Amino acid sequence: MDFFSLIEELSPEYGPAGFEDRVRDLLWQKLTPLCDETWTDTMGNLIGVKRSVQPDAKKLLLDAHMDEVGLIVTGIENGFLRFGNLGGIDARVLPATTVTVLTQDGPLPGVIDTMPPHALSTEDMDKAVPMDALVIDVGMTQAEAEAAVPLGTPVAFCTRPERLAGERITGKSLDDRACAAMLLLVLEELKNTALPVDLYVMFSVQEELGTRGAGCGVYGIDPDWALVLDVTHAKTPDARSVTLMDLGGGPAIGVGPNMTRAISDTLIRLAKETVSPYQLEIMSGSSGTNAWPIQISRGGIAVGVLSLPLRYMHTPQEVIDGRDAEYMVRLVTEFVRRIEEVRAW
Repeated sequence: MDFFSLIEELSPEYGPAGFEDRVRDLLWQKLTPLCDETWTDTMGNLIGVKRSVQPDAKKLLLDAHMDEVGLIVTGIENGFLRFGNLGGIDARVLPATTVTVLTQDGPLPGVIDTMPPHALSTEDMDKAVPMDALVIDVGMTQAEAEAAVPLGTPVAFCTRPERLAGERITGKSLDDRACAAMLLLVLEELKNTALPVDLYVMFSVQEELGTRGAGCGVYGIDPDWALVLDVTHAKTPDARSVTLMDLGGGPAIGVGPNMTRAISDTLIRLAKETVSPYQLEIMSGSSGTNAWPIQISRGGIAVGVLSLPLRYMHTPQEVIDGRDAEYMVRLVTEFVRRIEEVRAW
C-alpha cells in the first residue's frame, strides 16, 4: 500500500455523516487483513485490534473518523431537491457544484443551481446565496423525483483526487480519509512487530455531527491511552498565518487542556529523535476533534491529538501535502512502538 493509492480509493467513496455504510465496507476490506479481529459497534464505528504478545496488555487506541460533510434532501419542488447540511458546510462553495444523491437504487448525479452573472444585479453578485435558497437539479420532473428520491436521502460531493505540483494532493473528504489511510499504513508498518500493547484502531462515525461516534466507541474499548488523527487548517495567502499550520511543515502536535501533556511531550520528543518535522498547535479549549469525548469517557482517558495540515476544509477540493502524511505515519508508528515511554502526568 502507498498513501496516494489509498487516497484514490478512500477519497471518492461516499460516507456523509450518519450514512457511512459505503466507506465503512471499503475500510473493512482494508482493515481486516491487518488485525487479529475486526467488528462494528451499534453506532457503526469500525474497530480492529492487533493483539500484544504480552498477556493482560494495556490498550492503545488510534482513531480517525470515516465520515465526511454532506447534505440531506429535505423537500422536492418542481423536480428540484431542497436540502440541509450534514456537518459544517459554507454555502458560498455550493452553487454550480456537482453532487451525488445517494438513493437506495444507486447514485444519482446532480448539480446545485446557480444564477448566471448575466441575470444578476451588481448588488446580488456581491451576496452569498443562503443554503435554504439553493436546490439540486437532477434533471427530473416532480413525479420522477418523488419516486426516485425519498426525503432524508443523503447527498455527497463527487470530486476525485488529483495530484498537484510536488507532493500535494486535492480531493474531497481528505478530512478525514487522509488520516484513515495513514492508520492503515501504520498497521502495515507494524505487521511484523511484537507490540507492547493491544493496539485498537477505530474508524469512527458522525464526527462531523459533533464527535458522536467516537464517544460511544471509546466507552466500549476502554483504552489506557488514545491518539486521535485528524486534520487542521493550513495557511493560505488570505489567512491569519499566526493561527494556522504550514502545508509541508509536518504534522501538528496538539498542546492544550484537551490533550494529556505527557502524550504531547512524548510526541514532541519522538519527532525530534526520528528527525521528523513537526509543528505545535496550541488549543486553549476543545480541539474540535474526537479527543473531546474520548478524554472524558468513563473515568477519563489519556489522549493526544496529531493533525494533518489541510487547505479548504469542508469543500469539494481540499488540499494536503503527501510529505506531511509521510512524517505523520513515521511518528505514529514510533509512538505505538514506544507507548510505554509515556510518562505519568
